[in-house]
Amino acid sequence: MSIPMKLAAVSIAVGCLVLALKYVAYYVTGSVALYSDALESVINVATAIAAFVAVQVSATPPDANHPYGHHKAEYLSAIVEGVLILVAAISILYASYRGILHPKPLDAPFTGLLFNAGATGLNAVWYFVLRKYGRKHRSPALTADAQHLWTDVITSIGVLAGVALVWATDIPVLDPLIAAVIALNILWTGWKLMRSSVGGLMDEVVPDNMLAKITEIISANADGALEAHDLRTRHAGRAIFLDFHLVVPGEMTVSESHRVCDRIEAALRKEIPDITISIHVEPEEKAKHPGGVPVVR
Repeated sequence: MSIPMKLAAVSIAVGCLVLALKYVAYYVTGSVALYSDALESVINVATAIAAFVAVQVSATPPDANHPYGHHKAEYLSAIVEGVLILVAAISILYASYRGILHPKPLDAPFTGLLFNAGATGLNAVWYFVLRKYGRKHRSPALTADAQHLWTDVITSIGVLAGVALVWATDIPVLDPLIAAVIALNILWTGWKLMRSSVGGLMDEVVPDNMLAKITEIISANADGALEAHDLRTRHAGRAIFLDFHLVVPGEMTVSESHRVCDRIEAALRKEIPDITISIHVEPEEKAKHPGGVPVVR
C-alpha cells in the first residue's frame, strides 16, 4: 500500500475518533455551535473515505480504456468533498435559524469544551501530517483533505471561544449566531476547494515554479539541438504531462536526435518522476529563433 493510501486510511480512523469526541461535546451541552462542529466532522469522515477510494483508483496503472492513467480520480474526490461541505453548511444554517428562534441555555459547558478541545488538538496534528505528505506526493485528494481539516481546526477554535463566551455571558442566542458565522466560513471554503479541483479537471498548466524547472532542465540538457519551442504542460493529480518541439540541425541523423531526446527525458524524469514526455523533432528550417542556444519559448 502506497504512502498516500496509508495516510488516507488513517484519516478515516482519525475522523471517526474526532467525530466521537465532538458528538459527546454537543450531546452534553446541547450547543448549536458544537453541533455545527460535530456535523463538519461527519463530513470529515465522509471525505476521508472518498479520499481513500480516490487515491486507490488514481494509483491504478494505465489500461486500454485509460491510456493516460486514472490520476484525475483525485480531483473528483475533491469535488465530492466540496459538495459535502456545502451541504453541511446549509444544514448548520438551518439549525442556527431554529436556535435563534428558540434559544436555550447550555448544559455542562465545561465538559463539552474539554471534549471539543481534545478533538481540535487531534485534528491540528493530523492536518500538518496530511499537508506535508500531500504536497510531497502531489496528491490533490490528501491536500484537499488537509485543507478541510485546517478549516475544521479554525472553526473549532472559533467554536471554543464562542461557547466559552456564551457560558460567561449567559446569553443563549449567541450560540446559534456563532454557528451561523461558522456555516458562512464553511461555504467559502467549499467553494474554493471545488474551484481548484475543477481547474485540475480542465487540464490547467503546471504552476509557474514547476514550469520554470522544466524549461531549465530542457535547456541544460539539449546540447546538439538548436532550440525547443511550443512547450505545453498539464497536470492531473501527481502526474505531469509535457510535450514540445525540438529543432535539430538538418545534418543530424535520426539516431543522434534520438540520443538528445533520451538525454532530456532522463534528466526530466530524474527530477520529476511522475512526468510523461512527448518530444516532436523538427528540422532546422522549423526553428523560430535560429542561431540561438536551446531555449524554450
